[in-house]
Amino acid sequence: MDPIREAQRQWITHGWEAAADGMALVTSLVRVHQLVMERIDAALRPHDLSFARYEVLRLLSFTHDGQLPMAKLGSRLQVHPASVTSAVARLEKQGLVRRTRSDIDRRVVLAAITDAGRDAVESATVALNTEVFEKPGIEDVRDLTARLGQLRSAAGDLVD
Repeated sequence: MDPIREAQRQWITHGWEAAADGMALVTSLVRVHQLVMERIDAALRPHDLSFARYEVLRLLSFTHDGQLPMAKLGSRLQVHPASVTSAVARLEKQGLVRRTRSDIDRRVVLAAITDAGRDAVESATVALNTEVFEKPGIEDVRDLTARLGQLRSAAGDLVD
């Protein structure tokens, strides 16, 4: 028995038919998130990275000079500043990132990727690409991504 379909049936039975499809959608999204994160965690575990730390490294590696202000990291990754601080602190302990002050404005703290960080993010990216991103487990990936973009847009994200 599919527990989400059963919950949907119960919603209808209890008179919440107008919300039943939405409940099934949201519950399905939460479950899919769990399943995808399990795959991501398994791919990144051998690299001693969480997905949050991987995203910081990947973003830094994409920049021209390998560094960004901490505040800009948070906004680009769409996460709370405390989450960025925590991820960068852990990466710093691992020797994958270093924090410095901006030469232009000493109040600005920069996160900069190290050579070890570049090596780590490249090997982790190979693992994620082969174990997760190339085989997401669904057809019509672009269509689903566009539909999920509707949800993101409705929540205030800027979506192309």
